[in-house]
Amino acid sequence: MISNTLREAEQKMDKAIAVTREDFAAIRTGRAHPSMFHKINADYYGTPTPLQQLASFTVPEARVILISPYDQSAMTAIEKAIRDSDLGVNPTDDGRMVRVVLPELTEERRKDYIKLARTKAEEGRVSVRNIRRHAKQALDRLEKDGEVGKDDVTGAEKRLDALTKKHVDAIDDLLKHKEAELLEV
Repeated sequence: MISNTLREAEQKMDKAIAVTREDFAAIRTGRAHPSMFHKINADYYGTPTPLQQLASFTVPEARVILISPYDQSAMTAIEKAIRDSDLGVNPTDDGRMVRVVLPELTEERRKDYIKLARTKAEEGRVSVRNIRRHAKQALDRLEKDGEVGKDDVTGAEKRLDALTKKHVDAIDDLLKHKEAELLEV
């Protein structure tokens, strides 16, 4: 029972790190990359559809990304979705594809993105701590119900704390790398 609880907590903590990593990928840096568009949906025939399902992305230069729609009728919807997003870019279309040129980040904008990254990292840490709290409550219930002994629960809590520290440290490392990437000119 204890090993199941710990295994489940570790799997959930791994998912929390994956979500944090995805959130970081959506934060724009000085370079163009397709993951910036992961959270953007376009209105395609009345249905919000992720851009990855509507087009292919290519990065010919560091600050330029070309979006080639699979269906040319989706071009205006893709362009509108990008323009309305929080990326702060102005897409243009040449009839076949949408071109997005990323402007150079100002120092103020970089600081805003670092604040956003820190917020996302804190959300990830809180998520990991909540998972720890739920796992600890499950361990306490096992002890209260008499299924396991107090020594077993104490050892399991130490392993749970080590898991929590490992995952929080992983989020901190992700944040450190993202901040370095944002400060890079």
